[in-house]
Amino acid sequence: MVDSYEDLDDAGVATAAVRAGADVVRSMYGRRLTRIHKGAGDFATAADVEAEKSIIGVIRAARPDDAVLGEEGGLQGGAEAVRQWLVDPLCGTLNYAAGTMLVAVNVALRGGAAAVGDPFSGEVFFTDGVTAWVRNDGADVELTPTPATRLVDVNLDPPFPGAPEFRAVDLLAHPEFVERFRPRVVSTTLALAWVAAGRRAAYVTDGVDLFESVHFAAGIALCRAAGCLVTGIDGGPIGPSGRGLVVAADGATHRSLMSMIRS
Repeated sequence: MVDSYEDLDDAGVATAAVRAGADVVRSMYGRRLTRIHKGAGDFATAADVEAEKSIIGVIRAARPDDAVLGEEGGLQGGAEAVRQWLVDPLCGTLNYAAGTMLVAVNVALRGGAAAVGDPFSGEVFFTDGVTAWVRNDGADVELTPTPATRLVDVNLDPPFPGAPEFRAVDLLAHPEFVERFRPRVVSTTLALAWVAAGRRAAYVTDGVDLFESVHFAAGIALCRAAGCLVTGIDGGPIGPSGRGLVVAADGATHRSLMSMIRS
């Protein structure tokens, strides 16, 4: 019931919002959807728009005084609001439009709780800002990162602001990378949740100001709460002046990747 949303804590709101968005994404999957072109080959679909509406509906019911920044609808609510939610209703639109079930629904309270949902597995990865869990079939399991899989997701989507000094694709041909890791290209920030859950050893992407991005904020919050190492591609802290993202399950994996990036 919508009336019950106001009784949830922030992690509960993030989780409920993600579930609402995931329901829309799943229900519209496989349809011939209208595309909203954004330029440079990027586009949204009707599923992105409708999922965002459902997510914002939950947040509005639970926290009517908060602002919301959505990828599709922009900023809603007062600019003077103390709290702001960041919403990416469908991360992996290219996958989705091609009939590939590798997508995520991302919701994050700036500086607080966050959730990442997989619409097709039914899993919701969430954090209260301190600890991180995955919920599936009503059971919550605390997330434990591990490098055991040796699988590293590398985001190859443009643009490439670090080129030619840094190109993520160059890692795939690095002799040490080939010896130690196995590359994966999921093309959605669902891969960040997988690092937190121990299903991936690391995730690497270029980019600018990812910390407060609607695409990355929820995944970053999740990984930090789970105990992952989270830095920019220069090894420094992420933030307004930082660039890129290296998220690793442990220090040894992070050091190895940073050595390859710097070389």
